Amino acid sequence: MTVILSPETEAWIAERKRKGDDPEKTKAWLDGKREALLIDPATAEVQWKFGQTLDPYGMIPDLPEELQQIGREYFARRPGSDVWVHFGDLPDHVREKLWKHPTAKPSLTVKANGQVIWNIDLPEGFEPPF
Repeated sequence: MTVILSPETEAWIAERKRKGDDPEKTKAWLDGKREALLIDPATAEVQWKFGQTLDPYGMIPDLPEELQQIGREYFARRPGSDVWVHFGDLPDHVREKLWKHPTAKPSLTVKANGQVIWNIDLPEGFEPPF
């Protein structure tokens, strides 16, 4: 399969190479773009981790401080694959289905009135500390 990258993506890759970025990280990023097209939401594995929201793959060592923020980043992969793909790189129809995956749910939801709703199975009688 051939993946055609946009001119913007090609320019970004060229700029990263010019700055001397690790070519292995660039290759891993490109592998993720290709892998995104092969993920079946019915069989995909989903995980999340805390990471830079503007650099979920950790490819930009010189990310300006004002652009650094940590958030929960979601990834999916095909069973047996070692390439995890950020939800933002998945086709829309795949991402929409994967948001319903059990591990894609946030642990809790805080409503505007401050009420906490737990989205996980808690032991009977569990009382949150707040």
